[in-house]
Amino acid sequence: MASVTTAAKWLRRNLFPNWWNGALTIAALYILWISVPALVDWAFIHAVWSGEGREACIGPDKGACWPFVTANIDQFIYGRYPVEERWRVDVAFLLGVVGLVPMLIPSLPQKRWNAVYLLVAYPLIAFVLLVGDRPGLVRVDTDLWGGLLVTLVVAVTGIVASFPLGILLALGRRSEMPVIRALSVTFIEFWRGVPLVTVLFMATVMLPLFLPEGVSFDNLLRCLIGVAIFSSAYMAEVVRGGLQAIPRGQYEAARAVGMSYWQTMGLIVLPQALRHVIPGIVNTFIGLFKDTTLVLIVGIFDLLGQVRAQLSDPNWAVPQGAATGYVFAAAVFWIFCFGMSRYSVFMERRLNTGSRK
Repeated sequence: MASVTTAAKWLRRNLFPNWWNGALTIAALYILWISVPALVDWAFIHAVWSGEGREACIGPDKGACWPFVTANIDQFIYGRYPVEERWRVDVAFLLGVVGLVPMLIPSLPQKRWNAVYLLVAYPLIAFVLLVGDRPGLVRVDTDLWGGLLVTLVVAVTGIVASFPLGILLALGRRSEMPVIRALSVTFIEFWRGVPLVTVLFMATVMLPLFLPEGVSFDNLLRCLIGVAIFSSAYMAEVVRGGLQAIPRGQYEAARAVGMSYWQTMGLIVLPQALRHVIPGIVNTFIGLFKDTTLVLIVGIFDLLGQVRAQLSDPNWAVPQGAATGYVFAAAVFWIFCFGMSRYSVFMERRLNTGSRK
């Protein structure tokens, strides 16, 4: 009886606190009632799970065509990366996981060396593995990269590069030096005022015009530069919000004990400020991860672009092929984004443990 009473109190407090929230709850339940069973029926119950070609998925009442995904899974992961060289992509993925997992577990020691590996050593190792052009490694141009490989390269590079750039820009915007503050404000407001699509076009078309004669970047590297600059402007505003939340007394106390500006920021202010804005930082990371799909506009095939490319294969020209491919891509993006979201919640709770009353 006590459990029933507790459940009723929870429902009233969270779902039916007043009449308009109750109406929204009922409307949401109705939408779920009519959509979830249909989705489950299409994706699982009447789905086609095996077959060698489009004939397996043609017929009345046929649901999702999962053989289309299994037949093209290599293209969805590697793009047109040479089959005999795909072990290099697998090794790069594995080395990234080996370095990332210990970094995400707070109780494990040696975080400093782990960070050095992830930020310095791993990018160099991954670059050599993926590009090649070294003794024993055949060169693979970025034009052949695609699928999940490109998605992760663009997302990880943008995240790793935008975070420190965003911190520097946020500090510059709050600087007491007028020139530094003006340059930081101009940079942030300019890049926040243009859409990412425009930035990608500028990076691929206009960036070569500003380079010295004889110097050229491939298309993927130009997009990486554009994404990093664009996301750093948004990251700067998130970090600035955390800096403004720190009481003035923290700065004055640090100066009173003789700390320099960088000591004050690195040891006192930034650790507190970043803790305050963990949700905003992760939200920016999630948005950046999803925005990687825009690189398709400039001719780079990420996961979603590779799915669209495979839809033109006449061997899999079925009515439900597009929906199946897009559902698969959405599921992959959701797994990564949901993982980042849940980890941010975990870290937020852990870092706020000492301040709870």
